[in-house]
Amino acid sequence: MSTFLFLAMSLLWVTVAHAQDRLALVIGNSNYSSVSPLDNPTRDAQLIATTLQSIDFEVTLLIDATQEQMNRALSQFGRSLREKGPDTTGLFYYAGHGVQSFGSNYLLPVDVSLRDAADLDLEGVEAQSVLRQMASARNRTNFVILDACRNNPFENIAEFDDPGLAEMKAPTGTFLAYATAPGAVALDGTGQNSPFTTALAQEMVKPGLAVEQVFKQVRVSVLDKTAGQQTPWDTSSLTSNFQFVNAPAEDPEALAARQLWESVQATRDPVQIMLFLRGYPGSVHANEARELLAAVIEEELTSPEPQAPAAVTAGPSAEEQQLFETAQSNPTVAGYQAYLDSYPTGTFAEFAKQEIAALSTNTGADPVGEGVTEEEENIEVAAVQERAAAPNAVTFGGPLQAPGSPIDGVSIADLFDMSPQFPPIPELPEELWKSATCASCHEWNRDRLCEQSNNYLTLSGQKSLEKPHPFDGALKRNLRQWAAGGCQ
Repeated sequence: MSTFLFLAMSLLWVTVAHAQDRLALVIGNSNYSSVSPLDNPTRDAQLIATTLQSIDFEVTLLIDATQEQMNRALSQFGRSLREKGPDTTGLFYYAGHGVQSFGSNYLLPVDVSLRDAADLDLEGVEAQSVLRQMASARNRTNFVILDACRNNPFENIAEFDDPGLAEMKAPTGTFLAYATAPGAVALDGTGQNSPFTTALAQEMVKPGLAVEQVFKQVRVSVLDKTAGQQTPWDTSSLTSNFQFVNAPAEDPEALAARQLWESVQATRDPVQIMLFLRGYPGSVHANEARELLAAVIEEELTSPEPQAPAAVTAGPSAEEQQLFETAQSNPTVAGYQAYLDSYPTGTFAEFAKQEIAALSTNTGADPVGEGVTEEEENIEVAAVQERAAAPNAVTFGGPLQAPGSPIDGVSIADLFDMSPQFPPIPELPEELWKSATCASCHEWNRDRLCEQSNNYLTLSGQKSLEKPHPFDGALKRNLRQWAAGGCQ
């Protein structure tokens, strides 16, 4: 046997084996001999059969079946499910007349001839027999879909005064779907197919939809098309996830774009959105990113301008007076520094600085204030000593002191045009940040940088000095000195 023939036969076997994992029995009855005929069931069955074949179901189709034909087909269907094994998916679809009697549902073959309700089980096919055949196979996943109960063909028989079908219990691993709610009548439709079957054929071929979502979409569609007259119903005891059509696998670039977009979308940061568009201009999320960017920019343009800060009044406020008196009552570096953090240009600022300088020269005599740990006290002492050793040494245009760091010898003003040393956003592609300036990413200006630098003077700011920065940690320490000198 040639290699080509062997591969071809192997491929054929795999294709057939995959198709055999999904079995369907589809029945459509329209041309009844003794009850009112229906227009659409045969076309509905053909539509569903074609749709199922397109998604790898092996389909047995019966059109205008007699009772004997229906019973034989059901028996063979159950036998095939048992032969294929527990991983096989079974699906039964029926369109045609259906009635309920004493709480049981019956599907009507085209040769039904009924004069008394007592003969129904002799003339019809009990819907429960479909569930028994499936249960005997012990396979994991089964579907029973009934587009029946379109009208009552036995209006002259008093026992059939209950409209529609009764709700059945779904055995484990079974999904039951009805064209309409229990006890209600489904519409045959004015087109080539019923509203229910039309929606089902459209939804079940959509990739990546869970079966529960498929039938929810079917319900929404039918309600819309029938102006609320028909509500499809379903009940489920499925124990595993199922999709009629699996979603296509994402290629690595599409996956990276989606993951980055999900993180950027949540920030609503225009700079990050622009970086995303620069890196993935052809992504499926690009249009959504452009729309979000336009919306965020519009919000910024239309938001009211921030109010100017109120003018500083002469003399200390009651809060400033209280904070200073508290520091005096228990003189510590941390206490006076707390006052300076709140009122850096306050009435008592110079006095507080002198006290800090005096206390820091003799740490042995410096008591640790109430509520301040020794570690926090040491941090504050180090910060004060650093400012005392080089007061106003760092200016906006002067060279920074950071031996071994990329910022050594450059000025704060120069930083605006420099590029970071590592990505500001984790896992951001290198080409998106290596050539970008930090000023463009963070919209830096002198006032904003000064505001950030002043944060490094507080206890929480001191601890944040240890966190990494794209310009190295030495930048934070220089910015702290700059802020201590009033951002000159």
